[in-house]
Amino acid sequence: MKVKIFYFAKVREVLGIDKEEIDIGGDVRTVADLIEFLKYRGSQWQVIFGMSSSLRMAVNQELVEVSHMISANDEIAFFPPITGG
Repeated sequence: MKVKIFYFAKVREVLGIDKEEIDIGGDVRTVADLIEFLKYRGSQWQVIFGMSSSLRMAVNQELVEVSHMISANDEIAFFPPITGG
């Protein structure tokens, strides 16, 4: 299943990318599952997503909790609690 992921503010700075489209396995069903999936990419990913309790998430431009279910073609965004313009 393909999803689009957007990274904002400090998340973007740490990871060095602002967006990507990835194919995730069928075992990734929630935002929490996606966070765990992304942590396996390396040390910066572990650092930024290890602080998932201090990240905000949105799916299709609506704020969600980590338990939110994701579907194919969803747009998922990760950003700190306070972002500047």
